[in-house]
Amino acid sequence: MELYLDTADVGEIRRLTALYPVDGVTTNPGLLAAVGGDPAGTLCAIREAIGPDAPMFAQVIPADAEGMARDARALVRLLGRNTVVKVPAVPEGFRAIRMLKAAGIAACGTVVYAPMQALMAAKAGAAYVAPYVNRIDNLGYDGVAVTRQIHDLLERQGLPAKVLAASFRSAQQVQALCLHGVPAVTCAPAVLDAMMKNPAVDEAVAAFAADFAGLAGEGKGMADMI
Repeated sequence: MELYLDTADVGEIRRLTALYPVDGVTTNPGLLAAVGGDPAGTLCAIREAIGPDAPMFAQVIPADAEGMARDARALVRLLGRNTVVKVPAVPEGFRAIRMLKAAGIAACGTVVYAPMQALMAAKAGAAYVAPYVNRIDNLGYDGVAVTRQIHDLLERQGLPAKVLAASFRSAQQVQALCLHGVPAVTCAPAVLDAMMKNPAVDEAVAAFAADFAGLAGEGKGMADMI
């Protein structure tokens, strides 16, 4: 399973990539707006933080296919070969994805709310499709169920695009999709932290530390005893 951080906060990216086996970072215009400043500068800072080999997702802005392709080429020039360009899964976006596929640029069909959107993006040549789990929930549907349908549809049709599930409200949503075999998820820092929060684990770790301190002295580790 591929695990991505969904943020443009460079400080949080540095903190979490030091702790967790994160594969890369996903961004979008809203995340860039949330941190402010020059968007190109922010993207370059993220690339520096995660290194040249980690996948990095960045989104195009124009509404027409030619403009999307122009943005995509510029993003790849700026961020390097391991850049995946996010393209909205709309008619002009499908045309842009075909153009990018022909140019050897990896694309992610994004803003996916329905299985047929994902199917069209995958048929156009997208490497990933990104359903928005929580936003689908907010429309009155079941975001986890729709994402499972998308995953199953692509597998049954033999399309190689990977589902990159996004827009999570809770760690439980992430777990449900991992159990279903969804190959990639992207999580906000708060959701990733929540996945690892467990008072019982903290209590057990503290108890082991106290037991060893009683045996060997406060602040001692195994290296001090060997």
